[in-house]
Amino acid sequence: MSSTTALPVADARSVRGEAARLIRHHRRGLGVVIALYIGSAVAGLAGPLLLGTLIDALSAGTTMTFVALVSLGMLGFLLVQAVLRRYAVRSGMVFGERVFAQLREDFMRDVTALPLSTVEKAGTGDLVARTTNDIDAVSHTVRFGVPQVVVSVVTILLTLGIAVVTSPVLSLALLVGLPLLWAVTRWYLARSARGYMRERETYAVVNGAITETIEGARTVDALGLGALRREEIDAALTKSFQAERYTLWLRSILFPAADIAFWLPAAGVLLWGGWLAGQGIVTPGAVATVALFAVRLIDPVDLLIMWTDEIQVGAASLARIVGIKDVEPDRTATAAEPADDDIVVAGASYAYRPGHTVLHGVDLTLVRGERLAVVGPSGAGKSTLGRLIAGIHPPTSGTVTVGGVPLVDRPLDDLRREVALVTQEHHVFVGSVSDNVRLGRADAADAEIEDALRSVGALDWVKQLPEGMGTEVGSGAHELTPAQAQELALARLILADPHTLVLDEATSLIDPQAARDLERSLNAVLEGRTVVAIAHRLHTAHDADRVAVVEHGRIIELGSHEELILLDGAYASLWNSWRSE
Repeated sequence: MSSTTALPVADARSVRGEAARLIRHHRRGLGVVIALYIGSAVAGLAGPLLLGTLIDALSAGTTMTFVALVSLGMLGFLLVQAVLRRYAVRSGMVFGERVFAQLREDFMRDVTALPLSTVEKAGTGDLVARTTNDIDAVSHTVRFGVPQVVVSVVTILLTLGIAVVTSPVLSLALLVGLPLLWAVTRWYLARSARGYMRERETYAVVNGAITETIEGARTVDALGLGALRREEIDAALTKSFQAERYTLWLRSILFPAADIAFWLPAAGVLLWGGWLAGQGIVTPGAVATVALFAVRLIDPVDLLIMWTDEIQVGAASLARIVGIKDVEPDRTATAAEPADDDIVVAGASYAYRPGHTVLHGVDLTLVRGERLAVVGPSGAGKSTLGRLIAGIHPPTSGTVTVGGVPLVDRPLDDLRREVALVTQEHHVFVGSVSDNVRLGRADAADAEIEDALRSVGALDWVKQLPEGMGTEVGSGAHELTPAQAQELALARLILADPHTLVLDEATSLIDPQAARDLERSLNAVLEGRTVVAIAHRLHTAHDADRVAVVEHGRIIELGSHEELILLDGAYASLWNSWRSE
């Protein structure tokens, strides 16, 4: 619906650095996993060696006791291999979960620290894709891919090494499939990274198109935009299909060629070994042993190729996750302390995109304790002005200061405690009612939470919930109405206790009479604090100390309700029109 700016994607060097950091931090766990898998691989190599020894012994003539001992030895090594592999898989899963947990926590820390202006410009689709599709892809790679790749490489090297020790000349046949495997893998790797990155990007576009349509379902229905939204979603799905089709084509070349390359060594060992055995250069037991080694190479090489493909997906996703760290801050905090709580907007302009200015040279002074109503037609720039006053967006030009200090110079944590924004958009987090309200101040006592709920008229209905303030709400739990969710958001605000509040249609989801009562209650609770109320319901303007009328990104009228009525300008027209409805 609106243009978005994609979040950055990390380069290959940053991805390698992040992967190395995770491995260093969890090197002990990875070492245990590798040691167990190596032990399992070594135990597995004993079978072909013992079988080759048994074949040569039978050819030369041996006893039943020797056959029984060799058979018991093979069974013993098989049991050892099974036990070691079982604990290797378990340790690998634990290792993967620990690495994934750290990666997920680091990612969430980085996401929640993003400048809100950046998040709004990026849109929901990109972040949703990174927190779902990309996290899942990296999780799969960390849990299974990293151990499997390491073990496959080690198993291949050990198998080749023991094969060479068994018969150097016969082992040459193991290399017969290498040229084909090398060529097709290089061809694949040269194309797969870009293909999978494009595939992950299309997921973000699909998520964005679907999410925006769902969130704006009422608007879509009211304006008859269903066909346009379906076209946009279909276009996004088409691009995603094309991207996935390309990566599938790459795999359709890689895997059949790899399968041929896997079986060529086994065939080569049998043909080459048969001729060597006929010449008396090697024994039949050596041929059987190396042939079994060739067969045993198929699984680890197959896994290595398969996980090479999967790791391309994981690497593309990790690049998108790590790319969050590359988001440039939209402000630089200083140690300057405000002299007071007065907010001054001086010559402030703002453009969401270069060349598309939505606010033009706004001048406004807010004295601590003043109540300002901001009114005007939709799209006039009211919400943008509110975001500048709340310090969400730094002005493109001009300044917005608190106590003489630019808002963008204030440390973000301090700014959020001093100036708060509540919009008509609301969110109920999974947890109890008290947990949701306590987001306003983490150390708040239950009595303070009750007071906050009471001040917004929510305590009565909260007490009627099955477990009162302890009732679980949010996704999958007790469902709150939009009006109740908005009251929770206001209760958080009361608990946070900022000196300046920006209410952007904060009571729009509550019926007019209840909203009127709530605003009167808030007036008493917020006495002495600066309140900027952006509203369409003009009774808010009637009760305010001053009213600012915004049109086309400019404040065209500023004064008290009575003054603007006497002026008989834009505000008077709005008031008369609203009263006649």
